[in-house]
Amino acid sequence: MRFKLTLEVNKRAFGNVLPINYQYEQSAVIYRILAEGSKKYADWLHENGYQLQSGKRFKFFTYSPLKIFKRNFYQEEGHLEILSDTVEWQISFLPEKSTEKFIQGLFANQVFEIGDKKSVVQFWVQKVEVLPAPLFSEEMCFKTMSPICLKFKNEDGKTDYLIPTEERAKEVILYGLKERYKALYKEPLAGDFPFEFTPIGDCKEKKITIKSGTDAQNKVRGYQCKFKIRAPLPLMKIMYESGIGQQCSQGFGCVREGKE
Repeated sequence: MRFKLTLEVNKRAFGNVLPINYQYEQSAVIYRILAEGSKKYADWLHENGYQLQSGKRFKFFTYSPLKIFKRNFYQEEGHLEILSDTVEWQISFLPEKSTEKFIQGLFANQVFEIGDKKSVVQFWVQKVEVLPAPLFSEEMCFKTMSPICLKFKNEDGKTDYLIPTEERAKEVILYGLKERYKALYKEPLAGDFPFEFTPIGDCKEKKITIKSGTDAQNKVRGYQCKFKIRAPLPLMKIMYESGIGQQCSQGFGCVREGKE
């Protein structure tokens, strides 16, 4: 289930300047808000069949970058200036039961900050809306809202990042979707089925700094693109609701329906 949050920019609190790389901080906001409703959060997960071990985080969600209607972009300084009074943010959760009421109740009127030690912006949630899901079919076209991250360990134990046009990319995507299906339904997806993943046009590389300014800082490589995908309906829905590829709960692989 996907939601659109309309956020008011409180420029009086800390200003209106964000770091260019802010998507990891978005993830921290989501986890913090979920944790604040700990009892409701636990009940919601249990109702949807998630039996999480102590300390293990729920990760079946993805989200878009902030949609900033007017801004100044300063590449060399590493930040952007928000000029509009409001921004929009899409967050998508895989569970279905009680999700609309739970998320709307938890996120309504929240006040939070996104940023780092150098630049931070405070936001207030004005509105939480449910977005209608696409009419799913077994062959569809999508466009990335945030970059697809596809990686695997090679024979040397090092991490390789895949371009979506590489043949191995399809295998990595399918494996991830099948694993999420198994976690959701407590059994593997039965039977043989056709699966295709075909990028349309150019794939634009984007490097995102995660945990900027800390000892754990690292750069993750992703790609923005349009693509056609053929898959069983359950996998198509899982991809749309929880993202495609890896590190979706850190802001990668959020997609919207797009024409070929």
